[in-house]
Amino acid sequence: MVVVGALTPTATPARAATADTAATYVPVARHSGKAVRVRSAADGARISRYDANPGTDRQWQIVRPGTSAPAGNGSPTDPNVKFFGRWNTADPAAHVSEWAGAYLVVGFTGRTVKLKQRNAIDFYASIDGGPDVSYVNRSGTVDLTPTPLAAGNHTLRVSYRPIAGSYRGDAVYRGIQLDAGAGTFAPPVPAKLVEFVGDSITVGQQSSKQALTAYGWLAGERLGAAHTQIAVGGACLVPAADGCIGMSDRFLRTGLQDNAANWDFSRYRADAVVINLGTNDVGHGVTGAQFQSAYVTLIRRAREKYPNATILALQTFRKRFIAETQAAVRAVNDPKVSFVDTTGWIVEATDTTDNVHPNDQGHRKIADRLAPLLSSALNTTG
Repeated sequence: MVVVGALTPTATPARAATADTAATYVPVARHSGKAVRVRSAADGARISRYDANPGTDRQWQIVRPGTSAPAGNGSPTDPNVKFFGRWNTADPAAHVSEWAGAYLVVGFTGRTVKLKQRNAIDFYASIDGGPDVSYVNRSGTVDLTPTPLAAGNHTLRVSYRPIAGSYRGDAVYRGIQLDAGAGTFAPPVPAKLVEFVGDSITVGQQSSKQALTAYGWLAGERLGAAHTQIAVGGACLVPAADGCIGMSDRFLRTGLQDNAANWDFSRYRADAVVINLGTNDVGHGVTGAQFQSAYVTLIRRAREKYPNATILALQTFRKRFIAETQAAVRAVNDPKVSFVDTTGWIVEATDTTDNVHPNDQGHRKIADRLAPLLSSALNTTG
């Protein structure tokens, strides 16, 4: 690091304009919150950008060990707010949650927190890893702590109900309101991420909390991994002439709308991708050859966007297009792409609500079987 190298080494911990070259330093850019760690066994000091005067964005100051980067205000552009899944960030004052299971996490100080909403929306909020509390049809400033918390550091996670089908809520994050003098801080976030691509089963429709009780969310949480659910009810793999959303194409988009912008895949990289598609294609005139071709396309697109990811192609629980899915996996000839036989994972009579959509028990059973497969891919335990 040029800035650190220009400082005079001393035998004492970093202070003022001196630094210990044997120490560990974390340069943190205030405008972005991004950091670069130079590993060492010695104690370290945090480096944060100094911008007391206009135009000094290249100046840096040494902050004593144990201190933190400047607190944020919880706005959509606050780097301490971490977004997971696909979010439309075109409006800096209002970030829009796209697809199912998108969520945000932020650390905050103080005793209370309020969520700033625009129009009415259903959402779940969890504080300090506690239960996901349901808020239905809420708008404006929503008090999440009617009983104040203990003073100190806290974390908040928010996930909005997906906007699909007949539901038209306003899934927009506009920020949080904190106590006077309180601020945000960057929360710890998982190092690994799993992306789940599918239809209403992956959305978690007809389970008690939809995306939050779906197998993908459950498996990700169990493994301590971040997770995304690029899924919508009724989706096909193959784009159908009658309007069925084809995930082989829509996988590339920020949202599920026909005119949705292309997604910027540099915003995150999945370490594993789980595909669960084919349940709906049979009702839209899709042939076996069309299905296999589209599956190959989707796998190759996932590989292009996530070069190092493990890709799992699940056998649909309704046992549709099994041979075509297996053939697609063979066709790509990729050692990190596998077909997963899901025979016996769930029992339709007891683990689904309608012989198609898993209930909470069914989703837990799927997560029980899927988590160990993902664990080996992510080098985690679960």
